[in-house]
Amino acid sequence: MMRITVRIKPRSKKGPLVEPGLLGELVVYVHEPAVDGKANAAVVKLLADYYDVPKRAVSIMSGHKSRIKIVAIDS
Repeated sequence: MMRITVRIKPRSKKGPLVEPGLLGELVVYVHEPAVDGKANAAVVKLLADYYDVPKRAVSIMSGHKSRIKIVAIDS
């Protein structure tokens, strides 16, 4: 299991995009707003595509209501 720090940018016109951040985290840009878990679901889908794993292998460990999250990825 790999754990990564992710910084979310919801309602971004730049996304959907994953790119490395300045502090070693991943910056994830998504179009969806941070309402009713829509941005979290988009982040899980985008990271699953980025790491080429199924969506069930990506889970948010902490930061469900924060823009900075710890995400676990099972391979």
